[in-house]
Amino acid sequence: MNPHEARPNPEIPSAPRHLSREALMEWGRITDELHRLGLLSNIDRAALAAYCQAYGRWSEAEAQIYADPDNPRLTTVTANGTTIQHPLVGIANSAALLMHKFLTEFGMTPSSRTRVAAAGNREKNKQGFAALG
Repeated sequence: MNPHEARPNPEIPSAPRHLSREALMEWGRITDELHRLGLLSNIDRAALAAYCQAYGRWSEAEAQIYADPDNPRLTTVTANGTTIQHPLVGIANSAALLMHKFLTEFGMTPSSRTRVAAAGNREKNKQGFAALG
């Protein structure tokens, strides 16, 4: 642990107005939990918004790909008859990669949680180490 780590006050920032409906739903789903863990403050607003917006794009692209479950739009045929990956698949894949980058920043993947020291856990760690000494 970095003893000189900046520790902003845990706080739930307001959601930016430009977020899509799906992005706002994701914002609402995760902010309470991140705040409870001490992993969210006002300075995290932009990073969280970027994650949520990427989630919204991923969700929308996936919904459009599978709008007809019997005929997912995974490929398309160009004007010259070549079969290529449907552009929605590329949008979904790009958004998923961006989501993953932000998920790891907030410790929201199983492996990244092992590298994040949440504020709520800091006090438990201090108490536990004091009891050992």
